Parts: sequence; structure tokens; C-alpha cells
Amino acid sequence: MKINGISYRSLWRPSDDNRSIRIFDQTRFPWNVEILELRDAGAVAEAITTMQVRGAPLIGAVAAYGLVFALQDDASDEALDKAAAFLVATRPTAINLRWAIERMVTRLRAVSPEERVAAGYAEADAICDEDVQTNEAIGRHGLELIRDIWERKGRQGQVNLLTHCNAGWIATVDWGTALAPIYMAHDEGIPVHVWVDETRPRNQGSLLTAWELGSHGVPHTVIADNAGGHYMQAGRVDMVIVGTDRVTAQGDVANKIGTYLKALAAHDNNVPFWVALPSSTIDWRVRDGVTDIPIEERSADEVLFMTGLDSNGEAGRVRIAPLGSPAAHPAFDVTPARLVTGLITERGRCDASEAGLQSLFPEQKKTL
Repeated sequence: MKINGISYRSLWRPSDDNRSIRIFDQTRFPWNVEILELRDAGAVAEAITTMQVRGAPLIGAVAAYGLVFALQDDASDEALDKAAAFLVATRPTAINLRWAIERMVTRLRAVSPEERVAAGYAEADAICDEDVQTNEAIGRHGLELIRDIWERKGRQGQVNLLTHCNAGWIATVDWGTALAPIYMAHDEGIPVHVWVDETRPRNQGSLLTAWELGSHGVPHTVIADNAGGHYMQAGRVDMVIVGTDRVTAQGDVANKIGTYLKALAAHDNNVPFWVALPSSTIDWRVRDGVTDIPIEERSADEVLFMTGLDSNGEAGRVRIAPLGSPAAHPAFDVTPARLVTGLITERGRCDASEAGLQSLFPEQKKTL
């Protein structure tokens, strides 16, 4: 995708420095576009924890390089296990992180310690390249849904979509998951319009999704999180499409806090609710998302304070709750499979169910 006409990935290795990676500091968007250099596992862990880098697929890709950084001075089995555990602990809900680290560990155990750094860079590079291909495929499969809506509307008016949080290209290595079909539809000439939930308390929708869509020229409107149900009742939402941080073997979906409420409103108003995800986001070892997915509790300050531009155009942080008032901040919630119309993966679309997932991924039957 592009920023000011220049093509970027969200993660890259500079050609003149093979022992570092570059990412965008997502805590600075949309006011500033700042690039961070990461060259050790500690810096990678800090970037993930503070959400300078975020989005389930991107977290996994960045963590893969973090593991390689940790092995540059000591590539023993003990160092490999220690670094893997350290990185997995940075964000507990997004399964792509664990998936990427487990894939790296499997690959690196198969080679000698002397070969591990070179092999690790090659495997991390492969994870990134595959993520781009995967998300492009998700975009194509989701595009078919938007085309169908446009045809059913007699090619009149516009296709109104609603999304929650940010599942665009800056949440992946490129393209995005939930936003990939939207970009493709827009580029194809389908008149799409996106209702962008602000996504309190970190406001990834109003800060990141709106910035992405605006940069690409996609018509959109930022709305308060509580407004989505109203627009569905009014017939002004044709489809909800969101990303996810973890999907269970039976189709339950963990995503940014507030997603569950959107699914309830969509169900009550017969609005299709689709979830876009790479297969690396499926946790085949977990069935019941409500009871078995760990929900990350983040700092209360993210609820008590907000960051934005003041009247002078300067970025600042203000408290929005009384002094002394406590706050709770579960970062995710779980939408049961019964509320999900279907899943969009790189292999196609399926029902949000064990049978649906196995129809696309039959090789996983042996793990269930």
C-alpha cells in the first residue's frame, strides 16, 4: 500500500543493514509518520507491548525477527527456548504471535546452532512474504461478497460497510484482512462507503482505519462505537466486516473489545457479519472461545486518558474521567460462532463452525 504515493510494507529489512528491521510507530499515527529501527529482542518486545506495532499478523512477523535477534549472540537450544517464551508473553490474546514463534522454533531446531541466525532470517522473511500473499487472497474472496451486494442493489447508490478496530495494511505486512476486500472493491470502481467505529479506548478505528481509508481515497465516516446499531436499524449498513486476533476450532472469534456488541446488533437486524482472517489466526487447540481464550487486560490509563490534537494542532494527552476513579480495560471480547455469518480466509469462505473450518483445512482434522 502507499503513503503519500510511496509504496510501503508495514515491516521491512533495509538493504544496507541485514541485522535490523523497520516498522512504523503506530502510536504516532495519524499525526506523524515515524519509522522505528529494531535490532534486538528487547526492543521488539517493547514495541509489541506498547503497541508501537500492532495487528495480529504483523505482531507475529515482527516477533519472528525478534527471535532471530535474540540468537545472534547465543544460538543454543536454551537461548532459543528462553527467547521464544519471552516473546510469546508480550501479548496473550493474538494467536499469530505464538504461531509465528512456534514455526520459527520448529525450523531452527532442525539446524545446528551455527546455522540458526541465517536460517532464522530466511524463515522470518518467508513469513512476511506469505502474509502479503495470504492477505491478497483474503481480499479477493471478500471482494466477491461486496460485488454480490452491489449487484443486488441494482448497481444503485453505494455499498455501506461497517468495521471495528483496524484490520488494514498497517495491521499486517501488507493489504490487511478486513480492509483488503474494501480496497479492492474501491479500486474496481464499486462505490463503497465505510462506517468506521472509533474503537474506544485506544481509538484504532478513528486514528488508524480512517487514516488508511482516507489515504487510499475510500469514502468513510467515523462514528461513535455506540452508533453502529442505530445505522443497522436504519438500513444503512449492508455488511459488517472485521478482523480477528484468534478464532477457535469451532468458529468463535476474539477481536477488539466491542466487536461482540456489533455482532449482536447485526444479528438483530439481519445484517451479515463477516470475519476476515489468515489461517495463522486459527487456534486449533482451543474450542470454546468464551472460556478458553485469555483476554488481555491493559493499563487503565488507556481508558482514563485520550490523546489527540488541541486547537493549536499540537498532539496532547488529556484525562477524561475524575481523579480517583478507577477503570478496567479488557482489550478483547469473544463473539460466539452463532453470531458470525462466515469466515473469509486465504482458501475461501466458510461457515463459522468446526465443519466449516475443516472444509477449508481438512489437514487439521487430525489435531482436533
